[in-house]
Amino acid sequence: MILIYTHKITPRVRYIFKHIFTRTLLIPVDFTTKVEEFVAHNGPKISYTRVALGNEFFVKSHDLLFEQGVNDIEINILNWDETPCFFSAGAKSTIPFDIFAASFYLISRYEEYLPHVKDMHERFTSEQSIAYKYRFLEKPVIDIWAYKLLAFLKERFPDFEYKKREFKFVSTIDVDNAFAYKHKSIIRTLGGFTKDFFKFNVRNFWDRLLVLLSLKKDPFNTFQKIIDLKNEYDIKTIFFFLIGDYTTFDTNVSASKSKYRLLIKEMVDYARVGLHPSYFTLKDVPLLKKEKERLENITNMPIKRSRQHYLRLSLPETYQNLIDLEITEDYSMGYANHVGFRASTCTPFYFYDLDFEIQTPLKVFPFALMDTTLNDYMKLTPKQSLGKIRDLKNEVKAIDGLFIALFHNESLSNYLRWKGWKRLYESMMKIVTA
Repeated sequence: MILIYTHKITPRVRYIFKHIFTRTLLIPVDFTTKVEEFVAHNGPKISYTRVALGNEFFVKSHDLLFEQGVNDIEINILNWDETPCFFSAGAKSTIPFDIFAASFYLISRYEEYLPHVKDMHERFTSEQSIAYKYRFLEKPVIDIWAYKLLAFLKERFPDFEYKKREFKFVSTIDVDNAFAYKHKSIIRTLGGFTKDFFKFNVRNFWDRLLVLLSLKKDPFNTFQKIIDLKNEYDIKTIFFFLIGDYTTFDTNVSASKSKYRLLIKEMVDYARVGLHPSYFTLKDVPLLKKEKERLENITNMPIKRSRQHYLRLSLPETYQNLIDLEITEDYSMGYANHVGFRASTCTPFYFYDLDFEIQTPLKVFPFALMDTTLNDYMKLTPKQSLGKIRDLKNEVKAIDGLFIALFHNESLSNYLRWKGWKRLYESMMKIVTA
């Protein structure tokens, strides 16, 4: 156990110290505001305040953890060895910056509460983040900082014993389109044939016809392959099913189709299942509730996991809505247009609501990369993508973190825009289990 002395124990202080020590480094912490209690403690201890008490392990505190609400804060980047950091702490601090305030700023997504320009899907974009601007988006810097802090603590307290965490990988699959051609309504099917005909998409026309005549397998039906790879490499896998009604942005098979319902039930037998809230649930809570209940009726179990369709995430409203519906895990924390760590950590964390200044029960699982980001946004080849996956995995492996990837069943199809991408998913499995 590490004892923390601070002049005031705020919800922010308690939250970020527990994240860094308890959840990241697996070290329990306790707090005190009494100098005599701190001085009398014989074990590892840190003072976190404005002025050092003596020659103890001291981190000079920034004001952020003792404030409330959101203010425009000046960020000046410096380097801790080769790692970017900010909130300089001065020469008397044992480490050169306030690791706790900087970590809180990043993990609370403080900058997303500040005025910013949203993209066409009303999303906060990677380019507006300080992680992108200062080129540390592809590094889980909070975890890196935590382990560097641990090295300093080991040096100061050589007899200190602690547990070590293990590198883990989770594969998450978004099911935006369970089938390319099968099990669609007659109107959608006829519309597809008409569109292919007038656009001279001869291959699509014949593929659609052959699939509907059961002379060819539906190209997006890659679920058995995903399950086979899950079993072969012993990988934890989670499927997020889109079951909203048809819209311009939600084009999956109808949840009323028995084949789609059977598919979902089958996946429940082999993997974990979560909700993929449809596009317009971002501002429609009754619709979100309806879709959650719809999936629960199919699976006959409570739905506790969620990932936003199109990664439409607006803080804090989106997370407040999920909490109200008793969703306990969210997997939306990442960018659509760039790989990396949106919250600058690969460690799951509890959402801290800056509106109410409380730690909520919603656990956020940040992902590192998405297949459509690599292909559609970053325009990488499968070979380049594999290199990017390897680099990100190595970053997470270096601090024994949790590496989460987001793929779609479509990207294993080797069909249309996914031509040549079929082997990437399995290649990733080999890399993360090596």
